[in-house]
Amino acid sequence: MRFPGRFAEQLLADQLHRVSLSFLVDDLVVRRGGVAANIAYGLGRLGLRPVLLGAAGADFDDYRSWLERHGVDCDFVHISADAHTARFVCTTDADECQIASFYPGAMAEGERVEIAAAADRRGGLDLVLVAADDPAAMLRHAARCRELGLPFAADPSQQLALLSGEQVRQFIDGAEFLLTNEYEKDLLEARTGLTAAEVRDRVGVQVTTLGAKGVRITGRDTPAVEVPAVPVASVADPTGGGDAFRSGFFAALSWGLGLERAGQVGNAVAAFAVEAVGPQEYHLDHDRLGERLIRAYGDRCADEVAAAWTAPPALAARPG
Repeated sequence: MRFPGRFAEQLLADQLHRVSLSFLVDDLVVRRGGVAANIAYGLGRLGLRPVLLGAAGADFDDYRSWLERHGVDCDFVHISADAHTARFVCTTDADECQIASFYPGAMAEGERVEIAAAADRRGGLDLVLVAADDPAAMLRHAARCRELGLPFAADPSQQLALLSGEQVRQFIDGAEFLLTNEYEKDLLEARTGLTAAEVRDRVGVQVTTLGAKGVRITGRDTPAVEVPAVPVASVADPTGGGDAFRSGFFAALSWGLGLERAGQVGNAVAAFAVEAVGPQEYHLDHDRLGERLIRAYGDRCADEVAAAWTAPPALAARPG
């Protein structure tokens, strides 16, 4: 929502202990979001059939229809009997100051999601991406993947702040992929007391997004590679750019492409996302993606991606 005035003019410094205010807003925009849904949306736009695992409320029906129309399998979303779907509500004033609230709602029931049921009914899962969720659910999902022998990617994101060092170590241990941005990488090492080399010893491939600089990919058995970002015409909304990167990265791996190509596709999809307002408002097709890849990485990259995208999806590529 947008408040046309200034919060500062409504707040009295000596009365903050009993503040009671109502702001008349002149604009309301509702956007679909959520880390898992954003990533699943991108994978669906790239021709895959992602399975969404998470918890939502009875108000999920409209969102379910949207996701299913874009190729997302929502059969295993847990529907809470009591809580609404998680929601972030933000009001911005004329000075770009913000007052916001986050309602976790059904997210607190994330532990009830059972990966084994999805794996059994879908004949296996190529890769489980455990992204930001209720912290207890994240730890449980990673543990279940290890128990079931399912390859998984650890993507702690903003939930690093809520996990202890020991919990972070438990979460990432044995992950095939570890995804963070540069700040989160440093925070993870500080929180766990692990060196960069020790972190890599616990995971297969470490993917560190670098914002406008692109992405760095390192692994135990693979040489490090830095993939420069795809230039964008303008940044309309950075929200969801990291999720879009993950969609492109893992889609490319599912097509059988290598890590460098996966980084390039991830960067390209992220560029489309930040040029649109809202994390699920961008559009993808072969021609637009190909043109973007040619400009950023050359004809060979675009040709390999085009050939892979039209082929039936392969199993998710393993490190190396």
